[in-house]
Amino acid sequence: MKKRKNYYHPYEGRRKRRWLLALLAAALACVLAYAVLLGAVLLGAHDQVRGTPGAMIVLGCQVRADGPSVLLQDRLDKALGYWQDHEEILIVVSGGQGPDEHISEAQCMYDYLTARGVPGESIRLEDRSHNTDQNLRYSVQLLAEEGYDPGGGVVVVSNGFHLARVRMLWPRAAGGESELSTLAAPSSHVPSRLAMYLREPFALVKSFVFDR
Repeated sequence: MKKRKNYYHPYEGRRKRRWLLALLAAALACVLAYAVLLGAVLLGAHDQVRGTPGAMIVLGCQVRADGPSVLLQDRLDKALGYWQDHEEILIVVSGGQGPDEHISEAQCMYDYLTARGVPGESIRLEDRSHNTDQNLRYSVQLLAEEGYDPGGGVVVVSNGFHLARVRMLWPRAAGGESELSTLAAPSSHVPSRLAMYLREPFALVKSFVFDR
């Protein structure tokens, strides 16, 4: 029986190396893109108040059976601190009811704020939204129904990791004439803070592409 000859294919090894290099280059590009987005999230996590906004929007977060989650309480406490120095401000609490929540996030926030001295007549409830884009759009609509022009200045309250996305989405929700201020609530629950900062770059891309 004749033995088959083994032929050497010099280009096969080169092709494999090219594929490997291409995969490594793609992986590196993804890592760099993620790093840039994470940097944007970190840089956006700060207070930035312009002038004296006439309205404040507090963005919702998870509600538990015994009240607001730690992240939501952080947002509400930040809003309370600002309200104490600006008691004339109109407040919108924004967040609908999730399948695992016994009340809407807006109602939970209203209850928390009024229990700590904020007059109920100073608060409006936006309880239809289920994501950040809807939070902002529906809150702007509610302010318009109240006769408030966002051009007079609006301050949005959320955890620091969330604010880069808020600033990106705000012109789509309110138009270019409105002036946005932001208040960065701390994220006192460390595991949640780490998880949110890690996921937020992906949420930033998702919102940029789909929330229009």
